[in-house]
Amino acid sequence: MWEAQRGIHVDQSELLCKEGCGYYGNPAWQGYCSKCWRKRNRSQPEQKRDTGPCPSVEVGKPLTFSKFEEKKSSEMSRRVNTMKRLFGGSRTPPKKGSEPAETQSVTSSAPQKSQPVDFTEFLKSLRKPSTQVLHRRCTAFLSSLESQRYLPVQKQSDLVQDFYQSIAGHFHSFPEEQSAPMMEHIEKLIMTRLYKWVFCPDSSDDEHRDLTLQRRIRALHWVTPQMLRVPVSKGRSEVNDHFLSAITAIIGMDAKRAPQDKLSCVFKCSQSIFTALASSNPEPANADDFLSGLIHVVLKANPPRLHSNMQYIIRFGLPHSLMAGESGYYFTNLCCAVTFIEKLNGPSLNLTPEQFEGYMQGRKPEERESPVSEPESEGLRLAKKNRELLGEIEKRQERVVLGVREMEEELGKWVQSVQAQVQEIKAKAPLDVSSTKS
Repeated sequence: MWEAQRGIHVDQSELLCKEGCGYYGNPAWQGYCSKCWRKRNRSQPEQKRDTGPCPSVEVGKPLTFSKFEEKKSSEMSRRVNTMKRLFGGSRTPPKKGSEPAETQSVTSSAPQKSQPVDFTEFLKSLRKPSTQVLHRRCTAFLSSLESQRYLPVQKQSDLVQDFYQSIAGHFHSFPEEQSAPMMEHIEKLIMTRLYKWVFCPDSSDDEHRDLTLQRRIRALHWVTPQMLRVPVSKGRSEVNDHFLSAITAIIGMDAKRAPQDKLSCVFKCSQSIFTALASSNPEPANADDFLSGLIHVVLKANPPRLHSNMQYIIRFGLPHSLMAGESGYYFTNLCCAVTFIEKLNGPSLNLTPEQFEGYMQGRKPEERESPVSEPESEGLRLAKKNRELLGEIEKRQERVVLGVREMEEELGKWVQSVQAQVQEIKAKAPLDVSSTKS
């Protein structure tokens, strides 16, 4: 996969699913896309759940899912008709008395197809009586999955993906430019609530993999852009600024909760890398240049809980966000970058095994630093120093709080001692009030 003479190289065909479906594959799925991976690994009994089997997805078309058993088909039809009115209005007005009162006023309050609502407007719409069908279904699913939060994480992932597919069935007649944002809103609503249960769960080895990857990246701190064949010009501050923006974006991924928001951080990081490459070289950056730049950013940033964040996106992200489009391409490259870092050796950097081991053991050659890496290293050192100062301030604050508590205890003991002495004096020499008056 990697050509040592050219530095880092990956054939774009290798980013696609091994099944030949045309979607992006992923190292976490052994080169398959999420659809083919789930199809290969889910057992037959699991494919007959109440939420329906895995849908067949095509590029440019919204997700759908196969029909249920006969009893559930009628219920699905009723829900589809209701959801059409909820989010797109009805072509023909409902007959009087044929629908509940809560659905008769939907057309006037539903968002138009040409203007997809943002997440805030979506949440506001759930408070209206006209959207109670969708609200109840999301609430019921959340309650059900929270009660099963101790299930293995892969089982939880299957349940969430099945829920996405069942909800997507309600939008099968809608254009993708409206159905995709609506599904993203539903994903954000669901996963923001489930985040604390399903992110880096105890049933997985995510935490161990995070620590292993973090140590690996820390051990490779000596790798320079030149070793990775990143085509950047020397001494250009705007290039450094764009790379710093990419580092900031990929670090910020850990603070997000919804898979779409985490993917947005990957998107911003990738866009900053392309901008940095364009600022440094008049020729357009190719896929190899981008992947080299992304590896460089990951090594410099060492993002917190990187493995857990990637697995969270893989397990609970919407399939259409990972299988196609820019977000799918960027995320696939991020997975390739992490795989490359985990397997990095001397030939990958055009180094002999002896040279590679020398670097890993801390023997610094003369020409190690580069103008591009120096400002970034300085920034990272400043960030580390600031963290140390904040840690020291927290320790001082803890000592101050502890000292205040000790003073309060000593003051209480002193007051009790004074009161005891006063009582003792009163007992020994009681005050004669009558003699005092005379």
